[in-house]
Amino acid sequence: MFIKYQTILFVTVLPATLACLHCYTCVFPSISPLDCFKFPQECPAGQRCLSSTAMGRRGALQVTMYEKSCAVPSQCGVSGQKYASGLYFNYTNVCCDTDLCNAAESTAALSWGRVALCLLPALSLLLA
Repeated sequence: MFIKYQTILFVTVLPATLACLHCYTCVFPSISPLDCFKFPQECPAGQRCLSSTAMGRRGALQVTMYEKSCAVPSQCGVSGQKYASGLYFNYTNVCCDTDLCNAAESTAALSWGRVALCLLPALSLLLA
């Protein structure tokens, strides 16, 4: 009498949306995309990579702040207003869902960022 054994192989495939992304995050918000010291971070499952731009104005002075982080999907595609450093900022959140996809900045943003760095001393005087 011969006994035949069958081997059954179970393969579990997780959808890509459940895998953890690696996104850039800024150490702190910055007034230039160049000042955003970006560090890769593993986001919790289900989160996406976020790039946020916030523009505030006091008189003739306009300040733009940049943030990068992980975000829950409900934060994506959201625009609104927040208060920081004595100014109200209008912000826009943009998300993406591939590893380190929130790294890119436009060329225009980079050149305006250099101008913003020159205006940093004036900003600190106005906010003081």
